[in-house]
Amino acid sequence: MNQTDIAPVLVTGATGRVGRLVIGQLLDAGVPVRALVRRPEAAATLPAKAEVFIGDLTVPGSLEPALKGAGAVFLVWAAPPRTAETVIERLAAHVRRVVLLSSPHKTPHPFFQQPNPMAELHADIERFIAATELEATILRPGMFASNVKAWWAPAIRAGQAVVRWPYGAAESAPVDDRDIAAVAARTLQQDDHVGGDYVLTGPESLTHAAQVDVIGAALGRRITFEEMTPDEFRGLCEGTVPSSAVDMLLAAWSAAVGQPAYVTTAVADILGTAPRTFRQWATDHVAAFTTR
Repeated sequence: MNQTDIAPVLVTGATGRVGRLVIGQLLDAGVPVRALVRRPEAAATLPAKAEVFIGDLTVPGSLEPALKGAGAVFLVWAAPPRTAETVIERLAAHVRRVVLLSSPHKTPHPFFQQPNPMAELHADIERFIAATELEATILRPGMFASNVKAWWAPAIRAGQAVVRWPYGAAESAPVDDRDIAAVAARTLQQDDHVGGDYVLTGPESLTHAAQVDVIGAALGRRITFEEMTPDEFRGLCEGTVPSSAVDMLLAAWSAAVGQPAYVTTAVADILGTAPRTFRQWATDHVAAFTTR
């Protein structure tokens, strides 16, 4: 079967951390890809083999050209919620399968049980999908390993030997973006995962302080973790992060202190290979902490 015999997969959130990697995974597997972007200039950063469509989740009608003839959609919802139900209805009218990048809001672990507007949105989208005849797979990644690039890389790149952050004893199991993308690509292609609901984590529970130690080891220098108070963190985020997101993070981290992270085998079960460790992620991303 050649590539022209395979229905294209539409990837939303195409320029995001996971969407971009999903595109690469699918193209490597010989699957034709349609990349949805809101602005034409964003297409310059995507693989040349991806067919680019301009569309916006807040304007459901704009998705029609990209959906016509597609077989599946990788759905990353990064828009206000008001058009979600209409968008899902349009997907169901055109494609057979959807893989949704959701969150572990159903997971019985205190880290994931804090009030979270994004979790509420994901729950609504899952409900809209369930009301259709779409063949659906739900992916629920926990804490992304790549989050630490935004959190700690600026201070480390500036040569600081100390990372200041709240709740150094809070534990999580950071999952590598590459593993999330590989799972997404696999579930988009294989019928075995229709109806699947997978919480994706890294292989080990690590505190914030331990993650900083791992980054330091990858860089070959000692970096010390220093506790920051919640109020100091709120001041640090003021004007750049919505207060609701700050409150959610602080509540989740507080609840995770002294609680080993929720760890699953889903990545290994689906891919047949162990998920990447945080140490491997840090080693592979040294440039993020050294290049200005």
